[in-house]
Amino acid sequence: MKQLDISIAFFRSGILGYGGGPSSIPLVHKEIVERFRWMNDDEFGDVLALANTLPGPINTKMAGYIGYRVGGYLGMVNAILSSILPTIILMIVLLTSLSSVRDLPWVAGMTKAVVPVVGVMMATLTWDFFKKSYQTLGKIKAGLVVIGSLIITEVLGIHPGILIAAILIFALIKKDKAPNKEGKSIERGVG
Repeated sequence: MKQLDISIAFFRSGILGYGGGPSSIPLVHKEIVERFRWMNDDEFGDVLALANTLPGPINTKMAGYIGYRVGGYLGMVNAILSSILPTIILMIVLLTSLSSVRDLPWVAGMTKAVVPVVGVMMATLTWDFFKKSYQTLGKIKAGLVVIGSLIITEVLGIHPGILIAAILIFALIKKDKAPNKEGKSIERGVG
């Protein structure tokens, strides 16, 4: 039953993820966190951050990891195939059939109409992650991280994967002092 659930979850995100990998992230989140409850929001955020730092299509990387975590090696293969087969089939079908109708106004209108929907899905997921980050970091620190990230990626043109990797490395090496129950401070890693 678990393998069928893995297939369903990643088939849905693969078939409905119009616009590429980033647009399928909210769909994967809906399936993995909300529907099947295989992860919570924090775990999903960690997987998303790690997947962003690695090369290759994000949906495939996430499918591989989540499939492995939920169903072992068979689950990994199942999730990857379930997420890429819809795209392969649709590409073959659409490329052969759309070449004859691509200039029709309704096809262009359909493509233009889907883009705002994908934007809203991405904005909703972004807002959810921001709310969770300011609950743990506080509004000021979370706001500074957002503004700093925006400047680094958009103004300076540094790839988001490099930024995420730098933050992960910083979190691993940074030590902070946390008081224990007796009021003494102990060193611990952040992350």
